[in-house]
Amino acid sequence: QVQLVESGGGLVQAGDSLRLSCVGSGLAFSNYAMNWYRQAPGKERELVAHITSADSSTNYADSVKGRFTISRDNAKNTVYLQMNNLKPEDTAVYVCNAKRFWYGYWGQGTQVTVSS
Repeated sequence: QVQLVESGGGLVQAGDSLRLSCVGSGLAFSNYAMNWYRQAPGKERELVAHITSADSSTNYADSVKGRFTISRDNAKNTVYLQMNNLKPEDTAVYVCNAKRFWYGYWGQGTQVTVSS
């Protein structure tokens, strides 16, 4: 059974930092590209950051470029999202996704709330 478990969310003030973690089990983690998505109330789900399985190349949404960093530790089956200089508009549920070819798995999400 595949599981992705996120942690690290919370309530912070604008300008603060958080590091989210997503631990995978039941899958060959290193073979999966990993993504962080977020969904705010009343908004569509947004792909925030992506890291490949092959060479850990990364891509980011324009809204978080220069502030967020995605990384992975395959030995720990973990993907991270370092979020700096948080803004109120970053408030959302952040969800981890593992993707390989046409299929993927999702975590339950962790809430990030940024107060102004």
